[in-house]
Amino acid sequence: MKVLGYGREKKVILEAPNYDNDCVLANILAAHYLSSFEPVRARSYALAAESRLRKATLYEKEVFEAVNYLLSENMDDDVALKLHSKLLEKFPKDLLSWKRVETLCSYMGRHDLSLPLFRKILFLPHNEGQVYVNGMLAFSSIELGHLREAEEAARKGCEINENDSWAHHALCHVLQTECRFKEAVKFMEEHSDSWDSCSSLRFSHNWWHVAVCYLEGGSHISKVEEVYDHQMWKELEKDDAVARDVYTDALGLLLRLDTRGKLDDGFQDRLEKLADSLTDKAMWYQDWLFDITTIWALSKVEKTSLAHELLEGLKSRTSAMNPKKQKLMQKAILLAEAVYEYGKGNYEIALELLGLDFDAANYKVIGGSGLQMDVFNEIWYKLLLLNGKSSTAIEVLEKVTKQRDGAPFLWRLLEESYSMEGKEKAGISAGKKAKALESSYFKSA
Repeated sequence: MKVLGYGREKKVILEAPNYDNDCVLANILAAHYLSSFEPVRARSYALAAESRLRKATLYEKEVFEAVNYLLSENMDDDVALKLHSKLLEKFPKDLLSWKRVETLCSYMGRHDLSLPLFRKILFLPHNEGQVYVNGMLAFSSIELGHLREAEEAARKGCEINENDSWAHHALCHVLQTECRFKEAVKFMEEHSDSWDSCSSLRFSHNWWHVAVCYLEGGSHISKVEEVYDHQMWKELEKDDAVARDVYTDALGLLLRLDTRGKLDDGFQDRLEKLADSLTDKAMWYQDWLFDITTIWALSKVEKTSLAHELLEGLKSRTSAMNPKKQKLMQKAILLAEAVYEYGKGNYEIALELLGLDFDAANYKVIGGSGLQMDVFNEIWYKLLLLNGKSSTAIEVLEKVTKQRDGAPFLWRLLEESYSMEGKEKAGISAGKKAKALESSYFKSA
């Protein structure tokens, strides 16, 4: 339940082998918990689980096979998903395994694989009204653009458990995507007290959504500062905080401020402070989104040698992957290279790397959601304008503003694009649209 509810005490699983050292389930789940930050210790738990398989139940054997494969070197995502699907066909009540499927598909960038599974699980008799199931369905639906289904599932999840932070998160995704920024902030802040018991991952990220909604909705920058300082960054003061999770969200917010030219509005010092923390190499190579945005931050504050070291390390690790995974992750490497050049101010090289038909949705293999990936689209829009590609920018932004008509920043970019092309009337119209939106969401904020 600590995993499904994003609780702070996920490490409680380490106590299970102490109570029953012969339990396969206790040992393999402890191994999975430790795998991302203590791989050697994780391996010892996995071996302990394997040595006790002879007396294990069928369920334990199926879980062991699926989870142990996740821990293997050069793990094939498709095989991992097949093993979990086989497990869940036999044991569909296993919500923890469903959660692993959700995470796996997110890092594959393949929510099209998880959504049919979640639709199936939701309508099984024993899962009707089950806590956490609707949140999982909602998130996969969001990532595939099924916003009505996602909103319905997220609200249902909140009805079943008003403190379901994942359902809160899913509903915010819908509202934010549809530019319902004020509604999103109101909903999230009303439920924020329930996040105090959540892990750094969920606490910080839910507040990240609030900060981005304030930013996108044209609120005064002080509201963004308030959320960053008193919610996101303040999480680090807790004894059990996971710094890397907080830093990931801080990076995502600061990068958005950079694309809007707002780092100088009191945030440059925050970026410098964050970058100092990112020099701790023990945090590197655990999460692609973190690593790529860290490369930007380090290069932006002129810690170029460290940024280059991290970039080369990613390339080295990719070269050691199986050929199938290696080919898939080339997009991640290209994005990392572009962000590195962007951070250094080499805008022409950065655009050459991304090309003229870039779409961040095609780079979800780094593990980011659609909203997290949007910042890379923002970088690309900015690079188009910085390199004089205003006609291309107009073509792209006219399409994007139809999809997100209520996003002021997109209209500001379109205004600038029209101006560069000498389209004065269209530029004035786009500027008026942006100004009206900027004052419509948070008039008193």
